[in-house]
Amino acid sequence: MAFALVGFVAGPTVCADGAPYTVAEGNKVDKITLQGWRTWRALACERCHGARQEGLVGPPLVESLKRLSKEEFKQTMMKGRPEKGMPNFDGSKMVTENLDGLYAYLKGRSDGAIRPGRLEELK
Repeated sequence: MAFALVGFVAGPTVCADGAPYTVAEGNKVDKITLQGWRTWRALACERCHGARQEGLVGPPLVESLKRLSKEEFKQTMMKGRPEKGMPNFDGSKMVTENLDGLYAYLKGRSDGAIRPGRLEELK
């Protein structure tokens, strides 16, 4: 599990299944993770999954990402789960280009390393 580093920046924090993200002070993240967060915001995923990823009509992603592998996450994003109301995003250039960052952002939220709310790029 990854934990937030407060007050200083160390090397990349790596999740158990290999999704790297770097985070400091809970809201400063690497460029790829920041692009994932921007993708989350642009697609308005909070309409179903909640602004804090704790679920609304869609499942709580802070819990789902504890058990979904990166491949399962990618499959869900690309193919969707139409029977549950989850659309497919395989036709979205924004998603396909930022899928690793989106996974890193949500995994960081699930791990408790990234706080909810606005993020900024780690310098």
